[in-house]
Amino acid sequence: MRRMHLGLVGAIALLTAACQAFTATSKGVQKSVPTPTRLPDEIAPTCQKATPNFLVVAGGGRREMNEISLEKNVLFFQRTLKVLGFNPAIATIFFANGNDGRATVRYVDARGTNRYKVPQIPNLKGAATLRNVETWLRQQGAKKTTQPSFFYFTGHGYHYEENYENNFFALWGDQEFTVRRYTALLDQLPTQTPVVTVMAQCYSGGFANLIYRGGNPRNAVASHNRCGFFATIKTRPSVGCTPEVDEADYVDYSSSFFSGLSGRKRTGEPITRPDYNQDGQVSYAEAHAFAKIDSETIDVPISTSESWLQQQVSSQQREKILRQPIQAVLKTASPERSQVVTRLAKRLRLDLARSWATVKQVRRAVESEIEEALYLRLEQEILVIGAEQTIRTSNQADRLTTLDRLQKCELASLSGRPSASSSKVKK
Repeated sequence: MRRMHLGLVGAIALLTAACQAFTATSKGVQKSVPTPTRLPDEIAPTCQKATPNFLVVAGGGRREMNEISLEKNVLFFQRTLKVLGFNPAIATIFFANGNDGRATVRYVDARGTNRYKVPQIPNLKGAATLRNVETWLRQQGAKKTTQPSFFYFTGHGYHYEENYENNFFALWGDQEFTVRRYTALLDQLPTQTPVVTVMAQCYSGGFANLIYRGGNPRNAVASHNRCGFFATIKTRPSVGCTPEVDEADYVDYSSSFFSGLSGRKRTGEPITRPDYNQDGQVSYAEAHAFAKIDSETIDVPISTSESWLQQQVSSQQREKILRQPIQAVLKTASPERSQVVTRLAKRLRLDLARSWATVKQVRRAVESEIEEALYLRLEQEILVIGAEQTIRTSNQADRLTTLDRLQKCELASLSGRPSASSSKVKK
């Protein structure tokens, strides 16, 4: 099969507890030779009860595709760990060519000229090669432990021609790491081992298939405790990689996701933490919801449960959901989903008393790709809320079990405590 290159790329984050993705825009960027922020040599040990096994995989497949934003994504992730009480040194990091001393990180200098520098990432373990990634994952499987895993990848994503079910991202040397290859390795872990995957690359939503045995959606949902969050759906490119050096101009899914988790922007400013259900912590699902609201890009973020839920409703059920007044659908929405719908509807100046079907009929012409993405996010959110309500009132035990397991994984947090699920079921 001929492989298709993604347009723009965000960041692929494979997490065992949460992951990051990235996108960038540039406006009046200060262009100077970058010096990455160094972390303190000694950081107080984390107070978390169950420290995840963090894996960060980052960088382009070759020098020309290895933009400095990808390196900065890793540094931001390390800062996020520190804010959350973890020692960043505990994360295994594989980046591009690793520690071989070659200048492979592409950036733009003050004159607008492309230049290259040596990777500068504290505690860098090695290169982002297929061998290194697979070895790490196999070692986790051999441990037979229930300790959570956290796998974060930021780089470039692709898909095969006319096939979005086995998308892949590029490792160093343009090695392909597909959905099914990744899932086959996850299948070796104990079923009770929590694994959270977060990705932000183009076509990253294809990795939502990791919930199925072997990563194949034709198979049954695996009994493993795993879930994921992705910058965009499987058929769309994502914004992302840039050689510009000023992080203040980076606007992307991973920036918003990790800002939501930590309560701090990439640039260090505090934000109001998106603890939408007010349980004292921010779950992955809440950080994901925050990214949908906060990030004004062409991305259409999606999670594993959201992908699965949309496959559980028939075309007739889908039509019924979308013909209800939006405010009626919201009656059964969880706090984070309610926030997504109300905030996006306000931004798009939509009347919640109308149905989505009516909105689509009367809305004005879309003015930009970003506005189109906001409409797609809102439609997906409404459909997911309605699909969950349909399942929770269906009395189908097998589907309820699957939904509960996926949501339990997504409602977890780096605090080590599960977040309270607050879905409201209307009987």
